[in-house]
This record gives sequence, C-alpha cells and structure tokens, in this order.
Amino acid sequence: MRNIVLLTGSSHPKLAQRISESLGVELSSCKLGKFSNQETSVEIKDSVREKHVYIIQSGCGRVNDNLIELLILIQACRMGSARRITVVAPLFPYSRQSERSQKKRLPQNQIGTEIMSSLPKAGDASPPLPQGTFAQSFMGMSTGEGGYRQWCARAGTLVANLLQAAGADHLIAMDLHDPQYQGFFQIPVDLIYAEPSIIQWIRSEIPNWRQAVVVSPDAGGAKRVTSICNRLNLDFALIHKEDRANTKESMGLVGEVAGRPAIILDDMIDSGSTIGLASEVLKRHGAAEIYAIAVHGVFSGPALGIINCSPLTAVACTNTVPQEEFRAKCPKLRTIDIAPMLGEIIRRTFYGESVTQLFVHDDQP
Repeated sequence: MRNIVLLTGSSHPKLAQRISESLGVELSSCKLGKFSNQETSVEIKDSVREKHVYIIQSGCGRVNDNLIELLILIQACRMGSARRITVVAPLFPYSRQSERSQKKRLPQNQIGTEIMSSLPKAGDASPPLPQGTFAQSFMGMSTGEGGYRQWCARAGTLVANLLQAAGADHLIAMDLHDPQYQGFFQIPVDLIYAEPSIIQWIRSEIPNWRQAVVVSPDAGGAKRVTSICNRLNLDFALIHKEDRANTKESMGLVGEVAGRPAIILDDMIDSGSTIGLASEVLKRHGAAEIYAIAVHGVFSGPALGIINCSPLTAVACTNTVPQEEFRAKCPKLRTIDIAPMLGEIIRRTFYGESVTQLFVHDDQP
C-alpha cells in the first residue's frame, strides 16, 4: 500500500501495532509527550505530504489528554499537507453524554401532553419554559435547586465539531453508544460493528451455544441482541425493571432460560452494575451458565469486583480498550481481537471499496 501513513496516539498503541501487522504497513514514527507545564507535545517524524493518514486513537484511559492529543495530531497532519486524514476511534470519546439529560422518562401517553403544554399559547408575551420531565430532557434541561432550569451539555456534539475543526476528513468508529452522534458530523462517518467478531467468538468459545439464549440487559439493547439472535437462530430474552429500585428483586425476565446457557449482550461495561444485576436475575431463573459479551470493556470503579463476585462464567470484550491490566485482576475476562477487522476496514476505505459488505452474513449458523 503506497501513500498511506499509520499514526497512533497514546491511548492504545498495542491495538495500533496489531492493525499495522494485519495491513503489512509499518507505523510511522511519532514522538508524543508533554512539556513541563503539562501541555501536549506532538512531533511527527515522517513526511505526510499528499498521503492518506490514518490516526488510531481510542477514547479510553486519560480521555481528555488523549482527545487533545488526537486534535493536535490531526492539525499537525493538516499543516503537513496530508491529502486526507481519517480518524480511527474504536471507542468514540464522550459518546454517552446525552444520557445525562434523559435519565428519567415518562410513559408514552404522557409525552404528547407535556409537549403540547409547553407550546406558546395565543396572546402569550413570551414562550414558556418547557414543563414536565420529558419536555425538559428533550430540550436538554433538568431541574436544580429552587426550580432553576439547568441546561445539560451535549459534549459528544462538541467533540464532533472539534474533530472537524482540527481538519479530519473521515471518521471510523465502532458501535457508538448513542448512534445519533453520527448525524452531527459534516464529514463521512463509517460506523462499524463488532457483531461478526462476537458471532465468531460465540461459535468457538461457548459450548452448546446452539441451545443458548441471548439476553438484553435492558430495552435499549434489544435491537442489537435480536440481530445476533437472527444470525445464529437463537432464542431471545429481555431483562426489564419493574420499578425504579435498582435491585435484582426489582428486575423481571421476559423469556425462558432455565437449564440453558445465557449470553448477556451489551455495547459497554463501565461500572458493571447492569451486568452484575442481570447475571443475578438469570441465575435466579435457573440459567445453566451465564456469559456476558460487550463491545467496549471500560471497567471503571468497582466493575472488576462485581464481576468476580457474580455468577458469570466468563466476560468477553473486544480490545477497543486495553484489556491486559483488567485481565490480570479478573480471571473471568476474555478478549475478542478486532484488529484484523479494523485493518480490513482501513484497507477498504483506502482503496475505495465497500465497508458494508463486511457486515453482510449468511444467516445460517
């Protein structure tokens, strides 16, 4: 591959090295560090003039430092006359921020009433503030002390604008937590999925997988889980909250798992509370073995302790986030390597080939 440059930031150099090996292209030399006042220092050793540059940087670890480093890398390549700059962000930073303004949701029959009550009435001097929980969350507001309306920032939108302002021409991201962020970009975005790698791991690592039930830990992940079920011809189950209490007693199960392996599927494991509670619910309903699979294994706070104490048999995550340190602390963790997939996507985008074809599978297991 000629006229291609692979650069990596500080977030996940091992993944970048594996992508480099799968492509047969060496990583370009780049000196990364900090000045004495803790400002980020970036120095690209090789020429990028009239070349297609791929910058690999995941939104993990020191997220803020890595984000600034990514922006400076993009700007350095732009100033170095790069022909095209593609950002490869396996875990897109700040893509979960929209949840803050929509933590509380009302039943569907109340939504229309709230929005209608928020519309200005004839003769009003000025439009009223939106009323009701849904209307406020829809507008990015929450109620603070004294009735003050606190506006929630949408940091993911800001990150999208920053990447474009720095000079990025193209973005490759994997399994966005909130897919709507794809629409905030004015540049092309290739949103890719770990589904093929997850399916391959299920077939090769889970005994009796043909008898398994794939479980969504919440209603938001149902679409992702049903896609896997359709590919593997497996049964579907859903865990739902029956009240506002966040305990295993308050969570119900739709589906039958008794005596069968259960596979919990989610896009991200952060604090581990969702996976931990879901595994307790499945154990209570008689699941023979319980596996958990997630695309992004962040494992912050007490997550590893929760997993170690849970009835989970194994937890598999892709290496969009470095997993070596986590695996040393939790023997249940397994890693799904997505470097070959990312390498193939980089190759296809470089040559102008279809990326979508990678995710078209034979439906037969």
